Amino acid sequence: MAYVITQRCCNDASCVPECPVDCIRPTPEQPEFATTEQLYIDPDTCIDCGACVDACPVEAIFSEDDLSASLARFRDINASYFQRHPLESNFDPLVTPSRPPKELGTLRVAIVGAGPAACYAADELLRRADVEVEMFDRLPTPWGLVRAGVAPDHPGTKSVSSMFESAFRRDTLQYRLNVEVGKHISHEELQAHHHAVIYAVGASADRRLDVPGEDLPGSHSATEFVAWYNGHPDYAGRSFDLSGERVVIVGNGNVALDVARVLTLSPDELAKTDIADHALDALRNSNIREVVVLGRRGPLQAAYTSAEFLALGYLKGVDVVIDPAELELDAHSRALLDDPEVEPSLRLKYELAQEYAAKAPNPDNKRIVFRYLASPTEIRGDGHVEELEFVHNELVAEGDRVVARASDRTETLPASMVLRSIGYRGVPIPDLPFDERAGIVPNEHGRVVADGVHLTGVYVSGWIKRGPRGVIGSNRVDATETVEQLLEDFTSGKLTAPQGDRAALEALLAQRQPDAVGRDGWKAIDAAEKSAGKAGGRPRVKFTTIEDLLEAARG
Repeated sequence: MAYVITQRCCNDASCVPECPVDCIRPTPEQPEFATTEQLYIDPDTCIDCGACVDACPVEAIFSEDDLSASLARFRDINASYFQRHPLESNFDPLVTPSRPPKELGTLRVAIVGAGPAACYAADELLRRADVEVEMFDRLPTPWGLVRAGVAPDHPGTKSVSSMFESAFRRDTLQYRLNVEVGKHISHEELQAHHHAVIYAVGASADRRLDVPGEDLPGSHSATEFVAWYNGHPDYAGRSFDLSGERVVIVGNGNVALDVARVLTLSPDELAKTDIADHALDALRNSNIREVVVLGRRGPLQAAYTSAEFLALGYLKGVDVVIDPAELELDAHSRALLDDPEVEPSLRLKYELAQEYAAKAPNPDNKRIVFRYLASPTEIRGDGHVEELEFVHNELVAEGDRVVARASDRTETLPASMVLRSIGYRGVPIPDLPFDERAGIVPNEHGRVVADGVHLTGVYVSGWIKRGPRGVIGSNRVDATETVEQLLEDFTSGKLTAPQGDRAALEALLAQRQPDAVGRDGWKAIDAAEKSAGKAGGRPRVKFTTIEDLLEAARG
């Protein structure tokens, strides 16, 4: 019997060093780690000890004997990875990361942001140094996209926040929530009270389609829709027209699949989750019967992961519909698929698409329809979205890349709502340099760079550092790299000692933002939400306005 890593894998690699026989791959040191969809356990080497299960922050690892029907296929998925990448291990002992000398005193670090990138950075600092960490966020709640971005029907993915909560129990880390950097405290003041500042603010802007009609009512970004159904205070007051029968999602990454699931799942299923009450009420009255997911390239190049694509096949009352003609491959894609060295996840994507295409849909079910090689050219309607026109693409090889080129064939789809889900980008941070093209803060391994020079004591981590790619756990390796640079600078004496201590910072914030929320306030919010959810058999019922959150914090 072996253990199996499944769909919820967060890629943070917490399990890798815990395995006594070193059979989890890829490791963060391997090139494949940056592009792999998930981690895998070699079934021939696993000794069934369960150490990886205890280390997994998102409950993604199961004994092969305990796999449910929807997860059973992951037994073969894990095994097939090692057919492509035979396990090699030298069992070298892990190198213990160095710590700054005690005589340097306490390191003070401000972290701007409270999402996964910020939390992994804080966790790494707490484990590796005598440190005081101040974590700032403009909202009264921590966890960032774990709270406001992960789909409500994926509670296991959200459980990573429990790991952070446990790590942050000590007073060495203090929450400074409902405090906006640039409004209540400046970058210069952060530097004056800390040795270093880490910005881990994510990529909050969404990319646009840049087609006529994009700003018609009924055309939105998936970012808005996801924040709305997750109860983000900035978006709780939005409204979305669910009166029509068809929605088109432009883009086919995992966020697009999240949105498609939420639009088609039974409201009774969603009622067991932490979805915002206003969204649940709206979805109970929804007329949506079909969600079309539009991708500009072919089924082999689809941005969704094979694990999320596989999970769609187990939704109750929902059919996944693909026209077999959509799966015809160009010569380049066919050659790629026939290559015995192709990654198993890529072949699995195509096999799953074929399986969905072979099934006859149930006319009584809702439908998620996948269309490939299609790019929107115009959104039309008389004062509101009524239809989307798209062009059929062809794949063309350019060197070692395959790009989508528009053909002369167009098609029109009637739809009452269009959601764009084509990626995110960072936004400029006051007093920091910014790369407009890449949408990131220029940096070298996390050290912020301006005009080729490192800015003393200023660092970045997460999407604002590397761009919007990877999953929640990808931020762990990223944060480790940034913290390594910071500790190296501290140890070598490159950081400027703070002029003010924690008490001075608290006095400043009390004057600037009397409604700041600390650890006790967040605990009160958390307890109140969980208490409200308990009566309905839900994990929590979220407060969705700043006023209600602050009232709960005071309670």
